[in-house]
Amino acid sequence: MKPGNRKGRPNYPVEFKRRLAAAACEAGVSVSKLAMANEVNANMVFKWRREFRAGLFDDAPPQTTTKLLPVVLADAPVEVASDVAAAQPTSVTASVMVEIIIADAVVRVHGGADAALLRTIFQSLRA
Repeated sequence: MKPGNRKGRPNYPVEFKRRLAAAACEAGVSVSKLAMANEVNANMVFKWRREFRAGLFDDAPPQTTTKLLPVVLADAPVEVASDVAAAQPTSVTASVMVEIIIADAVVRVHGGADAALLRTIFQSLRA
C-alpha cells in the first residue's frame, strides 16, 4: 500500500482491489466480513466490486454474462384448506427462496410469496 495524497487516505494497489472485488462477487461471500478481514472499509469493497463488474480495472473484463430472461406469471388456482393444519406451509415450501440480482440490487423472495407479490416485484424492477 502506497501512502495517499491526503492524510488517512491510502492508495491501495490495483491488484489488491481486483482481488477483493473478485472475492466480493462470489456467491455467499459477506462483503462486510471480507472488508474486516482485509482491514478496509466495507464501502470501499462495494465500490471496487461495482468498478470490477463494470470492467474499470486494467485487464478485468466486464461481467456482462448475466442475461435477463422474461418471466411470465400465470394466476394459479387457489386451493382452500379444510382445516388449519392443511393451510400451514410444508417444510419444502418454506425453504424455497428465489434470489434476483440486478447490478447491486438483491431481491430475495422466500417461500409462500403469492403471484401478486411476485408480479409487483418484477414490475418495480422493470421500472
